Amino acid sequence: MAAGRWVTGVAATGVLVATGAWVRWPAGVDGPLWEEVRPVIEARLAAQAQGTGYGAARPELGARWFCRARALDLDERGGLVRAGVATLCVEYGARDGALVECGADAIPQEVRLRRGPDGGYRVVSREEAPDGAGSAAWRRDHFGLLTDPDRPDPAAQAALETAARSHFGLPADAHVAEC
Repeated sequence: MAAGRWVTGVAATGVLVATGAWVRWPAGVDGPLWEEVRPVIEARLAAQAQGTGYGAARPELGARWFCRARALDLDERGGLVRAGVATLCVEYGARDGALVECGADAIPQEVRLRRGPDGGYRVVSREEAPDGAGSAAWRRDHFGLLTDPDRPDPAAQAALETAARSHFGLPADAHVAEC
């Protein structure tokens, strides 16, 4: 009887560990390719967001957007890379020694990239779910039934805060306030 419980416990632990690994790093994502295209995707997101948040109306804050992308799926065929990503972009500024958050947006997207003659990638198209009724169908069609592109990513938020503090020359423990 005790051996049966032990086997059941080990099996359950194995399932939990495997599930955690599957959720943390999706199948079908080529790590080295992701490391090449992720900075390009994040730079494009930040550039497109510039001037769109509340912080843009407050020049004294020096606000700018910081973006992070999480790979949901990644596929390369014929020199074209299709990246399904969950994105988090946050507009930060600085005031009185504090980091201020002026806006944020989390949007699942499909980004297509092509390798240029210099060997680096460039974004050739970007698509996101429509607002309203078609959003659920778009997400299902682009990411499948089992992928949750809206799953919060606390690590992304922390990484963006760290990058923003560094950009504004603030200490690592600088308080985050509302804009």
